[in-house]
Amino acid sequence: MSAGFSKAAWTAESEEMSRKIENVLDVAKNQLCTGCGACAFADPSIQMIDVFDQGRRPAQNGPMDATLGMAVCPGASLSHDATDWPADTIPELAKGWGPVLELWEGFATDEELRFRASSGGAASGLALFCLEQRKMEGVLHTGAQKGQPYLNETVWSQSREDLLARTGSRYAPASPCEKLGTLENAQKPGVFIGKPCDVAATHKARKLRPALDQKLGLTIAIFCAGTPSTKGTFEMMEAMGCKDPAQALSVRYRGKGWPGMAEVVYQEGSQEKKSAQMTYADSWGNILQKRRQWRCYICLDHTGEFADLAVGDPWYRPIPKGEPGRSLIVVRSERGREILHEAIAKGYIQAKRVEPAKLPASQVGFQALRGKIWGRRLMLKAMAVPFPKYRNMPMFRFWWKDLSLSEKLRSIFGTLKRIFVKKLHKEVSLKPWTPPPARKPESQSHPVTSSSSKS
Repeated sequence: MSAGFSKAAWTAESEEMSRKIENVLDVAKNQLCTGCGACAFADPSIQMIDVFDQGRRPAQNGPMDATLGMAVCPGASLSHDATDWPADTIPELAKGWGPVLELWEGFATDEELRFRASSGGAASGLALFCLEQRKMEGVLHTGAQKGQPYLNETVWSQSREDLLARTGSRYAPASPCEKLGTLENAQKPGVFIGKPCDVAATHKARKLRPALDQKLGLTIAIFCAGTPSTKGTFEMMEAMGCKDPAQALSVRYRGKGWPGMAEVVYQEGSQEKKSAQMTYADSWGNILQKRRQWRCYICLDHTGEFADLAVGDPWYRPIPKGEPGRSLIVVRSERGREILHEAIAKGYIQAKRVEPAKLPASQVGFQALRGKIWGRRLMLKAMAVPFPKYRNMPMFRFWWKDLSLSEKLRSIFGTLKRIFVKKLHKEVSLKPWTPPPARKPESQSHPVTSSSSKS
C-alpha cells in the first residue's frame, strides 16, 4: 500500500455512512458507484462489468485489497483542500464551483473538430495541441466501441485522425480510469479526458501512484449532468426506429452542429442502411436523463472541480439555429492556465476571457442542486441509506439561501419516494449483462437511403 494512504484516513472518511461499506463492491451494491473504473486500475483483483440498468460496476476476480479500491473511489468520498488552490482563485465562485482561476469562451480553430464535437470542440482542440505542440504521447478518453456502437470503450488517441473519429459526447456508461495504466506506462506524459467523477478518481489515483502523476500532462473534465445506463441508450434507439441494437452501425448522442442531434444508423439484414435523428431536447430531456444512475442525483461535482481544465456548454444565452459550437472553458490549475494560454497563442483555440458570472449563468441549477442534495442527505440518513462523504464542498448554505420553502421541503420529502422507487433501502444485485454479439464487418457497403427525424 502506498505511503500516501492510510486505513485510518479511509475510516475517518467513511464514518458517516449508514450501512457498512468496506469495499468497492459495497459501494456498488449501495448505488454509490460512478462506474469510473479507478478501482480496477488500483487493484488487479477488480474487473469492470456491465449492469444493464445501472452502468459499469466492479466485480471481484481474485483476493481483494479493500483499501486500494476505496482510496481512489470518487463515489464513496470527495474532498477539496483549498490550501492547495492558487492564490488568485476567484472567491465568488469558490464555494459553489471549486477552484476557478479564469473563465473563457471559445472553440477549436480546426473547423472539422469544431463541427463534429458537442460544443465548440475545445477539449479536442486542446488535446490536439498537446499532441502536436507539447509532444505528449497520447490522449486517454472514451469512444464508441467497434461492432457495438451503443457501448463505450476507453481509447488511446495519438493523432488528429484518432481524435476526429472519437468526437462528440457519449451519454452511456464508461470506465476510462480502468485504463490509467496506459498513461502510467507511457514513455511521455499524456492527456486524460473524462467526466468530472473520472477526473476526480484520477486526482485520487495520482496521489497514490507517483509514476501516474508524472505522466498526467493535462486533465480535462467535461461538464456532466449524469450518466444514463445502457438501457437508456436502447430506449433512445428504439424511439428512433432501431428496434434491434445488433442492427446499429453507429450511434451518436450530439455533435455535427450545436448542440447537434442524436443519430443512429442501422441496417436490417441485407436491406439498405437507415438513418434516424432526434433532437437533443428529446433524446436527453425526455429519455436519457431519466435513466441516470442514482449516484448522479447526489453528486456535487458536475463541472470538473478536480481537473486542470473543464469544458462545457455556454448555455447563458439562446443558441440561434445553425450557430457553430462554442465552449465554456474553466481554468482550474496553473498547469491548465499555461496550456490554455499557449494553445490560444499557437492558434489551436480561439477564445475570449469572460466574467465569472458566465459560469453560473451557463449552468443554471447546478448551484441550487447543491442545496437540494443537502436536503436529500437529511432524508437518506434518516432512512439509513448510505451517502457519500464530502469535505470542503458546501451544501447547507445553498439549501438555506437558494431554495424556496417548497423546494426545501421537496428536497427532503421527495427523496422518500425515490428511496423506494430506486430501491435505495436495500442492496441491489450486480448481475453482469451480456450485450448482443458484435456486428461483423460488412462485406459490401450500402448507401444510407432513408432517414427520419424525431423532434
